[in-house]
Amino acid sequence: MDPTQAGKRAWLHRRLKFGSVSVPAWIPYAFILPFFVIFCVFMLYPIVDTFIISFENWSASGSQWVGVHNYRLVLTDPAFWTSLLNDAFILLVQVPIMLFLATLLAVALHSKAIRFKWVFRLLVFFPVLVDAVTYTIAFQLIFNTNFGILNYLIHLVGFGTVNWTGNAWAARISIFMVVTWRWTGYNAIILLSGLQSIPEELYESAVVDGAGRVKTFFKLTIPLLRPILLFCAILSTVGTLQLFTEPYILTAGGPGSATETPMLYLYSIGFQNYNFGLASAGTYILTTIIGILSYLQIRASKGGDYHA
Repeated sequence: MDPTQAGKRAWLHRRLKFGSVSVPAWIPYAFILPFFVIFCVFMLYPIVDTFIISFENWSASGSQWVGVHNYRLVLTDPAFWTSLLNDAFILLVQVPIMLFLATLLAVALHSKAIRFKWVFRLLVFFPVLVDAVTYTIAFQLIFNTNFGILNYLIHLVGFGTVNWTGNAWAARISIFMVVTWRWTGYNAIILLSGLQSIPEELYESAVVDGAGRVKTFFKLTIPLLRPILLFCAILSTVGTLQLFTEPYILTAGGPGSATETPMLYLYSIGFQNYNFGLASAGTYILTTIIGILSYLQIRASKGGDYHA
């Protein structure tokens, strides 16, 4: 008999013991097989197919190989760079503010003075559980020029009506507010886990040395949270470059292209202009940008790890 065939038969008849239970050796592989099938069909195949389409002038009736022409078109399209600049503005302004607020919130939740912490943690985390479309529509009503509650409050303090979706800067601020509301609590909970790993002895030593709360926060808490802040910054970078629902529903990328993000740009050329080859090329360009930014963030913070 062929040794290979004999080995296969021996493996098929081999049994594994889990406590008092004995099962055939192939059973564990049968349990994980559905995952790999689903992954290959719904993840791996679309990734590979999209990469191939990015080199084609694709349509339902057929496709034509065009090489890197789609990549060249995306990289020379002013609208693509405008969308990237809009995202860069969010990254440089909104993300730092959000992470700072999240850090303050995490410190407050970590305080011994707060009772029923689980209630506050649930309330803080709640926004991220709300469906993106639902909460964006709610904010659309809040920002409404004619009957929105935000303009009503502005009138109460003596200021005029603000066109939150018709003015470029007001539209950007509205996007900032919506994204900050949704993700600040999420990042705060992640940062809270980092705070809980910091030994209390360090804070006690700081008190003995005469450090106040503000000095302790900036000189002790922030440096020790650096790895967690880096993790949150990377998540926020990826999330910002994938921002779609909020600007699509709230401002539709307007006024003009003031709030158009790369995802809105790709949606427009892919599902409105039906140029799937161009959209696929833009997707891989955006993925490359996300990877480069994440790598640079890790390199910039290298050496700041904290070990308890």
